Amino acid sequence: MTKRPETTYRSDALAAIHETASDLHDAGVMAKRTMRRFDEMCLTPVKPLGAEEIRALRERECVSQAVFARHLNVTTGLVSQWERGEKTPVGPSLKLLTLVRARGLDAIA
Repeated sequence: MTKRPETTYRSDALAAIHETASDLHDAGVMAKRTMRRFDEMCLTPVKPLGAEEIRALRERECVSQAVFARHLNVTTGLVSQWERGEKTPVGPSLKLLTLVRARGLDAIA
């Protein structure tokens, strides 16, 4: 199990612990079930966000849709669609939104 670029940890200490556990898992020393427990403990949880939550998050950060989109590496149109509920964020975009919700826009800037 290798660290993916969008992987985000709850803290630096948990990052070190998780990376060590991941190496043990890759070496065949740690069971898959145990690795899943480390994932749950160390990684930032990702929860779905609704249209109103995304809009409120952007407004809390006092940025336009264009600036918000630039930070998330998506188009302004996609941010608009999220805020209208036409589409929902998934994958790396959802992970970044989760980080912005928890730590603010500066966390990904």
